[in-house]
Amino acid sequence: MSILSGTSNWPTVVAATRCFKFEEEARSIAGSVWRDHMQTQAWGPDLGKLGKPIVVYCLHGHNVSQLAVARLRAQGFDARHLEGGIDAYEELGGLVLKQRGPEVPLLLPQPTRWISSGRPGIDGLGFAWLVRRFIDPLAEFHFVEAEWVADIAAEMGAIAFDVEGADYGCHGANCERGSVDALLESFAITDPALQYLARIISGAESSQLELEPQSAGLLAILAGLSSLQDDDLAMLEQAMLIYDALFAWCRHVSHQSHSPASERVAS
Repeated sequence: MSILSGTSNWPTVVAATRCFKFEEEARSIAGSVWRDHMQTQAWGPDLGKLGKPIVVYCLHGHNVSQLAVARLRAQGFDARHLEGGIDAYEELGGLVLKQRGPEVPLLLPQPTRWISSGRPGIDGLGFAWLVRRFIDPLAEFHFVEAEWVADIAAEMGAIAFDVEGADYGCHGANCERGSVDALLESFAITDPALQYLARIISGAESSQLELEPQSAGLLAILAGLSSLQDDDLAMLEQAMLIYDALFAWCRHVSHQSHSPASERVAS
């Protein structure tokens, strides 16, 4: 299952660990959400809308996750438990979050909310992609005028990002440490492919194109996307595929040499 991590094919993964144990462990599979295993009837509205198979895990894959799966199947969901639980997943090299960032609650039986200024840039779009793929696949994003971000965040219980003064914001004169860097650091994510992607994003956001050769391409593609799309949420959905592809390149393709098309045809 870990090979699907960070892609649109990742299933809906749910931690059903008992709440006291989940708080004690403070450990979760990246890209999963927590839900009460005794309240599966309340899972449907959020989890069902993704239209994906549901994979439920607990610590060891025993009674807690299997109870939740039995109830979900009785409700008509395509659900299964993760054999061996989070322990086995981590042993096999799957990405596990062992630390939570500021303002992001550990036990929240509903989607997290995030807010930033309108017309999100390279770093802001990358941040939203990272949240959706590795922190909360159900996350809600809102974009408003910059001057109202803090007020609206407080009123709706949202987490501000990619704005001045936010924990998840740019730091340095040229945004040397952006919101993506802040998120990776706060969740202690050291995955090499994500760190590589963060450098590409940083180079594109700060126009320091010498950081990584791919920064120039990302800058050009997202500048073009911004010129085509004036709806922030629609632009985010389109940017998700771009970041999916770039992450896949960082993870699986970056080490391969690239030959011209004529050489590939000849071979």
